[in-house]
Amino acid sequence: MLYGTVYGFSVRVRSVKRQALRADLLMLITAMIWGSAFVAQRMGMDHIGPYLYSGLRFVLGSLVLLPLLLLRRPAGSAPQPLNRGLWLGGGLMGLALALGINLQQVGLLFTSVTNSGFITGLYVIIVPLLGLLLGQRTGLGTWLGASLAVVGMFLLSVGENFHVASGDWLQLAGAFVWGAHVLLVSFFASRYDPIRLSAIQFAVCAVISLLLAVVFEDIQWAAIREAAPAIIYGGLISVGIGYTLQVIAQKDAIASHAAIILSLEAVFAAIAGALFLSESLQARGYLGCTLMLIGMLVAQLWPRRVQAPEADATPAARTTPGS
Repeated sequence: MLYGTVYGFSVRVRSVKRQALRADLLMLITAMIWGSAFVAQRMGMDHIGPYLYSGLRFVLGSLVLLPLLLLRRPAGSAPQPLNRGLWLGGGLMGLALALGINLQQVGLLFTSVTNSGFITGLYVIIVPLLGLLLGQRTGLGTWLGASLAVVGMFLLSVGENFHVASGDWLQLAGAFVWGAHVLLVSFFASRYDPIRLSAIQFAVCAVISLLLAVVFEDIQWAAIREAAPAIIYGGLISVGIGYTLQVIAQKDAIASHAAIILSLEAVFAAIAGALFLSESLQARGYLGCTLMLIGMLVAQLWPRRVQAPEADATPAARTTPGS
């Protein structure tokens, strides 16, 4: 009897380890997809404007989520009603997503993929700092991580005569929006179906972006066809597949692993920028990237006295910031 109990426990432990390893691998693939998506975002704007690119990729991302909405519902079960709270949550999340993604998209016109990836990643630190405004306490790790990130951003972005590229300012503004978006997701995802919320927010983001494109950009079908590969990657791969992999992985993910692996999105953005766009940095830029990455990880992994609620875990709560 004792042997059977021990054996059963051993099997369960191995099963949990396999699930955690599988989740880590899926999150690593997700980070690679999201990091490399910065290249697609940049290349798409060789043919069409930033608002049109954002609008079309999120139209495609919305369509990708439709089968997921149907497949994940158990047979014979009643769907969650499309109530006022669900629409409100999805709408607010979509508004923040549209603002964040378009700040990022326009910013890519005036800065590198590497800078964009690392500065966008600062939302990991910004979330707990914004939480202070809501009365949430933050620990030493957040302040230490923020300090390292600020020094790193200075080395990465501030050039001669203390000049900062306009694109870097836009990416920094976007990082604050991503931080607000994460807080919105944390609030509404614990109350409503996260897949439905995502479908609504993607649709809202698509509509807002397309309206901006109609007002401010010249839309031509020939240009859209030229940008099709970048749109497909940004919508189908980054938004659709990347988000789906994250949802699957987060079911079995270990929080500390998620913090590390999803923060690697910035590193993959730098690698993709070097491989596909021949981007390079000076030594101080690489040092800045290193300090920013260390700051992100310190802010997430520094031991806390009080265990944060599961819904407030920054990497887990994220939908598609930065990609």
